[in-house]
Amino acid sequence: MADKMVNKTGHVRLTGRLVCRDTSDIELVQTHLAEHVRLTRAETGCVSFEVFQSEDPLIWYVEECFLGKEAFEFHQKRTRASLWWTATAGIPRDYTVTGLE
Repeated sequence: MADKMVNKTGHVRLTGRLVCRDTSDIELVQTHLAEHVRLTRAETGCVSFEVFQSEDPLIWYVEECFLGKEAFEFHQKRTRASLWWTATAGIPRDYTVTGLE
């Protein structure tokens, strides 16, 4: 993971985990993830967007890279208005964002 996350000047990166509490949360992620990934990768300014399940089925790793602050903020706004957010808002997230400075 670390090699992919070398930051380029101006890029905003989000890395972290989506931590499901139980199998119901896993089912929510599995149901809505493909469309969320498709829509995000189609956004202007999305360099990369990966969400994948760890060896622990409750934990999903998230790696995002956007060309800059504007693209990242657009993604955050679009996501908050999406079916993905409505369905998964209750699932805890543990994220770090770099490049907004």
